[in-house]
Amino acid sequence: MPHHSLGIDIGGTFTDIVVYDHDSGRQWSRKVLTTHEDPARAVAAGVAALLAEGRLAPEHFTRVVHATTLFTNALIERKGARTGLITTAGFADTLEIGRERKYELYDLQIAKPEPLVPRNLRLEVTERTRADGGVERRLDTRQLEGRVRALVRAGVVFTDGQQVKPQPPRKRKKAAA
Repeated sequence: MPHHSLGIDIGGTFTDIVVYDHDSGRQWSRKVLTTHEDPARAVAAGVAALLAEGRLAPEHFTRVVHATTLFTNALIERKGARTGLITTAGFADTLEIGRERKYELYDLQIAKPEPLVPRNLRLEVTERTRADGGVERRLDTRQLEGRVRALVRAGVVFTDGQQVKPQPPRKRKKAAA
């Protein structure tokens, strides 16, 4: 039985579909326009066209890899939803300070990009997790609930962040209620 992989990349303009036959090394590819209102439509159309063109049977696919730049593009272009950030006390300005490798290392006049989250929507809560994952100071859930309400009043539709030790979904949902 043939062994195929399917690769899908949904981009800002085009959706690329690639099929690779692991036995023969043969490849098929197709580029279709991305359908922004429903990106799955472009994927379905591109996959269907490739299956027909290569006379490929769906049951021979053993791997699917999917990627998208839609989120990255929206982020870079600042076209996404109004975004808020709730972080550990003392870290609200980390996004603005932004340590990174610069292409002009010694240019003291370099213009930094605007932070992804404006200062008034970066809120802090009292808590501290040690580097070893142990809790030094427990999260003040009442304070967290107040911060979530403040962001919702400011027009932020959804806030959720996870890093070292994510909270169980039921605890996050309770805090957002």
